[in-house]
This record gives sequence, C-alpha cells and structure tokens, in this order.
Amino acid sequence: MELLSDFLAWAWARHHNVLSWYIRPLFILPYIFFAYKRSWKGIVVTIIALLTSMFWFPAPEAVDPMVEQFLQTEREYLLGTWTFGKVLLTVTVPAFFYFLALAFWKRSWWWGVAVINLAALGKIAWSVAEGGESGWAVLIPAVIGMLVCDAAVYFGVKFINHRKMQVAEAK
Repeated sequence: MELLSDFLAWAWARHHNVLSWYIRPLFILPYIFFAYKRSWKGIVVTIIALLTSMFWFPAPEAVDPMVEQFLQTEREYLLGTWTFGKVLLTVTVPAFFYFLALAFWKRSWWWGVAVINLAALGKIAWSVAEGGESGWAVLIPAVIGMLVCDAAVYFGVKFINHRKMQVAEAK
C-alpha cells in the first residue's frame, strides 16, 4: 500500500508541470488517426500513453498558484463524495473518446471536429464552474489543443481528398 501511495505522490507532483497539460490534447491526433485506420491496437496504445502522460515531465520547481489551486479542486473532486450527478458528469470523458472514435471510424470529419470542440469547451466550462477563478488555468492549454486538433483534421482531410483525386485521375 505504501508503494502505491509513494507512486501516486510522485505522479501527482509531476502532474503540476503544465507541459503535460499542453501535450495531453495532442494525443487526440494519433487517436483520430487510429480510429480512421480502424486500429483497435493503436487506439488502446494511444489511451495508455495519454493516461501516463501526466507524469512524463519532471515536477516543476515552482508552481503557479492558480495551477496549484485548480489541481487541488480536481483532487477534491476525484476524492470527494460521488453522487449520481457526478458519475454522469464523469462519464462524459469516456463518452468523448467513444464519440470521437466513432466519428472518425465512420469518416465523419465534421462530427469529429464538433466532438473535439465540444470537449475542449466543456473542459473549460467544467474547470471554471468547479474551480472558480483557478479554473481559467486550463483555458490556454485547452484552446491551443483544440485549435491544433482542428487544424490537423482540416489538413488531414485536404490531404486525403487530394490523394483520392490523384488516384481517380490516374484511373
């Protein structure tokens, strides 16, 4: 039990490094790619990488007070009393991954972008509603992640459509 406690403390300290906040949304890109390619193995590996990414970076020497306050709010949320409403709200996370994979599995780019944007805006809204002023700490990483994902989908669609036209012209 002490080993688990030590590991969680070690991981929690690293979660305070905001670099992990910026990198985490980028896992959406390989997730989308593997959903488009219909690769369950790729999807699972991406989710494992995403789940572990919170402790890839070293613990920061100094933590922004807003970040510290927001992470404390997140911790209290996770360790606090679980109500039916809280369970329903938390289910939106796996629902996001399900609907994102479904959209790209079925080649629905617009639905995929809608899911990405709704999730990013939902994360911001939840963070501010739950964390108050400290919730704004997630704004920049969430918006940057959303815009990068949107741009990647846009250019990916252009690339795929261009390749399809080349193949059609070659026939």
